[in-house]
Amino acid sequence: MYYLGLDIGSLTCDAVIVDDTGSVVAFAVVPTGARNAESIARARDEALRRAGLDGGAVRAIGATGYGRKRVPGALVAVTEITCHARGIRALLPDTEVLVDIGGQDSKAMRIGPQGEVLQFAMNDKCAAGTGRFLEAMARALDVEVAELGELDRGASAALTLSSMCTVFAESEVVSLIAEGTAVPEIARGLHRAIASRTQTLVARVDPQAAGRRVAMSGGVARNAGVVRALGEALGCAIRVPEEPDIVGALGAALIARQRAR
Repeated sequence: MYYLGLDIGSLTCDAVIVDDTGSVVAFAVVPTGARNAESIARARDEALRRAGLDGGAVRAIGATGYGRKRVPGALVAVTEITCHARGIRALLPDTEVLVDIGGQDSKAMRIGPQGEVLQFAMNDKCAAGTGRFLEAMARALDVEVAELGELDRGASAALTLSSMCTVFAESEVVSLIAEGTAVPEIARGLHRAIASRTQTLVARVDPQAAGRRVAMSGGVARNAGVVRALGEALGCAIRVPEEPDIVGALGAALIARQRAR
């Protein structure tokens, strides 16, 4: 039998299918859009198509994310904190601290030896430093958001943004461009600002993070510039799984498998 995990976030809806051993069979990531019910169906159907399965092969469904209560037929609806911790331990089993930066919130978790969440902190009151923030900054720089991660290579660490508020930071970026500041320097400043904000969040769950095995999940983990800046801020290497977007959905699938069995 197979188990389906769905993570319905603000930017993407992620689906993961695992088998009886807990191994990933297939996954899909689709934009959430304005109608998350349709996104849920698209992500589920695409994951099933990639796995070569029909819906009848799925024994249980686990749901997480903002839209977890809207998943039809879900056996369990679990918080993102629990699902990300479970998912990252399946991918990088010795992870002690996890940073998850999604579309509109940031989380830091201290994870115990059995994969349990010992402490967590979350910033869901402001989009600063999240995927939405990076989208706005990419627009201001007139580049694709996927390009930001490599734009800062070779830049110095001299530029510091005065505000992390999305509105004010966008205005500041526009002013810096008008003043002739090089785009790589601006990108580096943005990544350092996100890292500094995230470092504060991590310190709330583990002041000794520099000596821990730290991993990162969520869509922003694909931004190499943010990962590098966070590693510098925390004083340690940041590990990123091959598919950081699906960590929460994987955790939901594994929890559904556990509950069903």
